[in-house]
Amino acid sequence: MSKSRSSQPRPSFNTFSSMAVVIGIVVGIGIFRLPPIIALNSSCELQFLLFWVAGGFISLMGALCYAELSSSMPNAGGEYHFLKKGFGDATGFFLSWGRMTVIQVGSIALIAFILGDYATVILDLGKYSASIYAAAMVLILTALNITGTRHSSRTQNILTSVILLALVTTIIAGFIFTPGETSRLTLLEKDTPVFSSGAAGLAMIFVLLTYGGWSEAAYLTEELHNARKSIVRVLFFGIVTITTLYLLVNISYIHVLGFDGLRESETVAYDFTERIFGPVSSLVVVVLVVVSALSTANATIITGARTNYALGRDLRLLGFMGKWNARRNTPVNALLVQGFMSLFLVGIGAWSQQAIETIVDYTAPVFWVFILLTTLCLFIFRFRNTVSASAYRIPFYPIPPLLFLFACAYMLYSSLVYTGKGAAVGVIILLAGFPVWCLANRYQKTKL
Repeated sequence: MSKSRSSQPRPSFNTFSSMAVVIGIVVGIGIFRLPPIIALNSSCELQFLLFWVAGGFISLMGALCYAELSSSMPNAGGEYHFLKKGFGDATGFFLSWGRMTVIQVGSIALIAFILGDYATVILDLGKYSASIYAAAMVLILTALNITGTRHSSRTQNILTSVILLALVTTIIAGFIFTPGETSRLTLLEKDTPVFSSGAAGLAMIFVLLTYGGWSEAAYLTEELHNARKSIVRVLFFGIVTITTLYLLVNISYIHVLGFDGLRESETVAYDFTERIFGPVSSLVVVVLVVVSALSTANATIITGARTNYALGRDLRLLGFMGKWNARRNTPVNALLVQGFMSLFLVGIGAWSQQAIETIVDYTAPVFWVFILLTTLCLFIFRFRNTVSASAYRIPFYPIPPLLFLFACAYMLYSSLVYTGKGAAVGVIILLAGFPVWCLANRYQKTKL
């Protein structure tokens, strides 16, 4: 057995750096791009803000479920480890396959394209400018993580701090700004159209996409100091912080732009700062979005490779991904595989006219099916009485996990019914893992 294979992850993330990863994944490009889409699917300001509150509440219920799972079974495999224990090896494999080919790499490619669009405003590199910037981002951040976890976690702390400072500045500027026409929250009045279930479902897809990423903390538990206690603080305070920021930022958007102005905006952060500070602020916004994209992408790359690593530890066919570099304290091969798959999606996106929208459709159904299955694991472990006595226990069980389970089922339904063809492609790619699983099983048995 090689030294790299026998090496194990070492605790290198504390509570603050883990919260930075969670907040860095969640609070990123979404809050600067998606509010107008959500406003278009809301009948009034109050309903718009309630969507954000609902997103925070659903995420908090999910975070409580993940806190119990993670504190009971801290493992670098995160959801992969839970699904293997709850449903068996096949389900764990398909989670890893889904993350490796759809969820994680799709998220990285999505972030990379948004970064590319904004970076092109600063320096246009031609017809494929956005794709060139996207590919460069994947290469640079993958290389950074290969150099070692210590460097990547420090970078994450810095990038997340910049984003939080920018959001707090946005909130303060929005509240002290005096618009020409004061905005107000409109309740459900006689002339207020009632939104349909389809509009609500579509709105929540984008709201929860903006909140997405808090579950990634589960992949850091084996590298987290005092994981059983720290993971609860990481998830709870992370979600509460994010919900508060999102609500205040969106109130600021409405205060400055008005609800109709928010609906009509295609670059809400740019329009917001231009209204307050003038056209010169455009460059500041571009830089802010680029930094946000780097933060989100770096955090996603950190956690994504851990699934590949856990899968490689368990399947000999993919064993090259299960090697942990002891000197750098990072899964080098797993990072390389993730980087290659992300670049492949960036290459495909270079030929697409609607790369960002297609990638959102591509990832949503696969993401929600595994969040739903992971939540079911909590009921399974409770029934089997395999939850550690020292683990965090969800208060008022089983109400919070049941609420979150219902939300997951609704989001899975919405992501299949209210999205485009990209959703079907994502599901097909997930099912394509079946022959790989069969081959891996056969190879595993021949080597025993």
